Amino acid sequence: MPLSQTISRLCLSSVTPAFVRRATAAALIGVASTATAQDQSEAPPPKVSIAAAYTQEITEEATFIGRAEALDKADIVARVGGFLDSQNVEDGALVNEGDLLFTIEPDLYQATLDARNADLDRAQANLELAKVELARKQELYERDATPESERDIARANELVAEAEVKSAQAAIKQAKLDLSYTEIHAPFDGRIGRATTSVGDVVGPNNPPLVNIVSEAPIYVNFSLNEKEFTSVLQAVGENAASLAESNKSPVVKVVLPNGTELDEEGTIVFVDNRIDPLTGAIRVRAQFDNAKRLIVDGAFLSVQIEALKPTTEVLIPQAALQRDQRGDFVLVVNDQQMVEQRYITTGTTVETAIIVKDGLREGESVIVEGLQRVRPGVAVDAVVASQQPGE
Repeated sequence: MPLSQTISRLCLSSVTPAFVRRATAAALIGVASTATAQDQSEAPPPKVSIAAAYTQEITEEATFIGRAEALDKADIVARVGGFLDSQNVEDGALVNEGDLLFTIEPDLYQATLDARNADLDRAQANLELAKVELARKQELYERDATPESERDIARANELVAEAEVKSAQAAIKQAKLDLSYTEIHAPFDGRIGRATTSVGDVVGPNNPPLVNIVSEAPIYVNFSLNEKEFTSVLQAVGENAASLAESNKSPVVKVVLPNGTELDEEGTIVFVDNRIDPLTGAIRVRAQFDNAKRLIVDGAFLSVQIEALKPTTEVLIPQAALQRDQRGDFVLVVNDQQMVEQRYITTGTTVETAIIVKDGLREGESVIVEGLQRVRPGVAVDAVVASQQPGE
């Protein structure tokens, strides 16, 4: 190498090493930026799966919290005192109206009835004697053989004897009632609970109930609606409060059991209160179910659903397309130019895996259901139709 070139290279490396390094770095960054921009411009748009909004006839439901109540329930109380002779059904047994449940020392009350019958016989005999005595005194009086006062005494004795007969007859009725109360029968069809006493205990009207009984089928479900809900239900079914409880106009009522399963039978509204409670702002409503499988138990809390009588046509989309931010619910729509738009919507109730859209979306518009994390509003996408379209 010539000496002059060697000297020049040495001078350059000793004078401007930092400048050369900065220039080189800047050149490299520029080349990288240009390459990145070219890569981005050449990168394909992200793929997303879309589904079209569709319409379907929907029978909307309103859901409330209700509580089951037996049509009939009663505490069985002994109406006479005595030793409990027998319990004729097991605890928790199903019984029919008229079935014998308990007996309470009937011999004592049978003896009392026999005594009252004897009292009646005595009173009737006294009455016959008083009638004979009155007839005799009347005859003697008419012949002036006895004073009028004795005739009057005989008449009064007859009246006393008649009163004693009536008293004895009333005592017999009471004794018969007491004797009948020694046998306690089921007042209606139902199921009894746990007996609170044992055979041999002394029971009576002032003791606790022997057992309770509740009817199980049919059964009521009571629930309350606030003013807004009640008005909405009336508008939805197209009825007024009075006709709502009529069997041929009642909307379909369903219940969800405490374990989350829906009862496989429908009920009807049988009662609507005539006023809104000023303390709670709600009105009481009662539905009745056949409860054939006895899955609704008295006192249980249930979810009650009232179904509208007439279905309405609604726009639906898959729930997978729904997103939410501080402004509310929105979906990402793919327009005809394959560009993403953010659309805020008003939603309704869910229908299986879909959700009703009340406002903000039209039938046929495409919403993104898969690939939401890869896109944003304003970018182009490669949209493919989801394999399973809703409404099919």
